Amino acid sequence: MQTTFDFEKPIADLQTQIEKVLQVQEKTKVDMSATINELETKLEQTKTDIYTNMTGWQKVQMSRHPDRPQTFDYIQMICEEFIELHGDRTVRDDKAIVGGLASIDGQSVMIIGHQKGKNTKERQFRNFGMANPEGYRKALRLMKMAEKFNKPVITLIDTMGAYPGLEAEERGQGEAIARNLLEMSVLKVPVICIVIGEGASGGALGIGVGDRVYMLQNTWYSVISPESCSSILYRSWDQKEKAADSLKLTAEDMLKNGLIDGIIEEPIGGAHQDPTTTAESVKRRILADLTELKLKDAETLISERIEKFSGMGVVVEQ
Repeated sequence: MQTTFDFEKPIADLQTQIEKVLQVQEKTKVDMSATINELETKLEQTKTDIYTNMTGWQKVQMSRHPDRPQTFDYIQMICEEFIELHGDRTVRDDKAIVGGLASIDGQSVMIIGHQKGKNTKERQFRNFGMANPEGYRKALRLMKMAEKFNKPVITLIDTMGAYPGLEAEERGQGEAIARNLLEMSVLKVPVICIVIGEGASGGALGIGVGDRVYMLQNTWYSVISPESCSSILYRSWDQKEKAADSLKLTAEDMLKNGLIDGIIEEPIGGAHQDPTTTAESVKRRILADLTELKLKDAETLISERIEKFSGMGVVVEQ
């Protein structure tokens, strides 16, 4: 069953009307092409009006669509080869973060990302994409391996946040994320980070420090989710729409504030409507940046990366 959000109801209603007219045409053998064409034109216009004027909360909803492509989907669509690597060599293999060596258009890379799962059983297995400390330590192990063999690092971000359980804190959740921020800042190979869904708090930032940081068009990136922000400020989730607008968490807001390097467009209606086209856009962006970043030596990469993140949030008085 297809998931339809409240703001998409006018689109769903028009699609239902078209289906009914087609059924009548098939049953009665009466030519109703004029009516169908009129409805299809109205449908396309409605899609354009809705999807080009979405609020922050609506984009949060789109980023959580159950059919939205996840890390393994992108790996399958953009990589010719992929060898998954497991474990942090200390505790266990965290299933919420996946990664391994891959080949994109003949170029070897280390690709790492959050994996939420597609159904209830898989989501439980993947802990809903919320990594424990060993997930971030696995990611760091793979990044250091990539550095050793001079392979670029690609990260795909899609998480509600790092796992907040007591056992995660006992095993050093904060330290693991902080260590990744430090080590990613000084990696000697190109690093490209792309938010493909949700980008919440330190859970996202733990694999989000790179030479280039991008967001897909219908994603969000923020220190806190709208629901959590609303519960803190208003003691209720009822103000989540207002919180989403106040957080300035959309790709357009992030680009305007200089926190990301660009936006990767999605097909109208979201990445789940045409995953192949979305994956091609992601692949083109990765390949274009790798061509540019590979020309820079390690010292230049590191200095520019540190300068870039150090300049975020700095206000210069004129």
